[in-house]
Amino acid sequence: MDELYDEIKSFLENLKPHFVIFDFAYWIPELALQIGGIKTVSYRVVCPDKTTFMTSTAAELVKPPPGHLFDEYGKGVTFLERMQKSRAGCDTIPLKTCREVEGTFGDFAAKQLEKPILYTGAVLPELKNEPLEEHGLSNRLEKFEPGSVVFCALGSQTILQNKQFQELVLGLELTESPFLLAVKPPEETNSIEEALPEGFKQRAKEKGLILDCWVPQLKILSHKSVGCFVSHCGYGSMWESLALCDCQLVFLPRFFDHLLNARLMEHELKVGVEVEEENDLFTKENLCKAVKCMMDKDSQIACSMKENHRKWKELLSSPGFMSNYIDNFIHNLHGLLLEQT
Repeated sequence: MDELYDEIKSFLENLKPHFVIFDFAYWIPELALQIGGIKTVSYRVVCPDKTTFMTSTAAELVKPPPGHLFDEYGKGVTFLERMQKSRAGCDTIPLKTCREVEGTFGDFAAKQLEKPILYTGAVLPELKNEPLEEHGLSNRLEKFEPGSVVFCALGSQTILQNKQFQELVLGLELTESPFLLAVKPPEETNSIEEALPEGFKQRAKEKGLILDCWVPQLKILSHKSVGCFVSHCGYGSMWESLALCDCQLVFLPRFFDHLLNARLMEHELKVGVEVEEENDLFTKENLCKAVKCMMDKDSQIACSMKENHRKWKELLSSPGFMSNYIDNFIHNLHGLLLEQT
């Protein structure tokens, strides 16, 4: 991206847009200032508390650093520096969230960053009522009772160590529920099959399906047979599970921002439970425990979480709720232009 600097400079000089919306191109604000008359919008699709953390001196005090903040990310700049410069130079910071869910964090971000904070809402896709044709999933899911299947998806960026991968599949097996797992092959392996525990494939062939490719997550979550979603709690998955599905929620975060999302969902919104870890590792027993707790219809915790989830979904999916956020966002951008004139 950085090597496109000259091309983007020429493009902006010719087009002279009102706004440039950017994420990792930290040099955009300075470039816009040189050209003149362009407002810069630093739009990041992560939780507001991470946005604040990564632009504060607190990030430099964390040991070990969360993720790869201090690694070089482009030539001569670290990931943390890239984010800090983006925030320092921009005119406004929109958040891909709703005030009702993360407004407290947004207000804190506005105070810490001394920038106007805007909200776009969650910007969720429309859930279309289409059959699950991919990988024969529709026929497979139809075999099971409503609400009985555990769907686990850890995102495209999560690659587990082999031992953790085996704990994951054995933990799903321990639940004794049918399951669908979408996960990348673990580290230092060439395929899912070679990483499976001995005898697992034969034992799980009737109940379990593991895929190492893209799957239509929203369609799966909306299927009547799926009763529990075990998620890495990436920001997209967090919002999809909160606003677009009725499944019970279990969180298995692997990265720093995913951890923040999981804590928000469990402790603030109270809609699901996080799998307990021991020395930063999860075990098959703790994964099984979390899933069984949430799928137990007689569990007071599960019932309470389900009711909270229902209320949040009802609010977030109510007519006009999300479109109003987009309308207000556009209105606020127009307000920035009026300030300029």
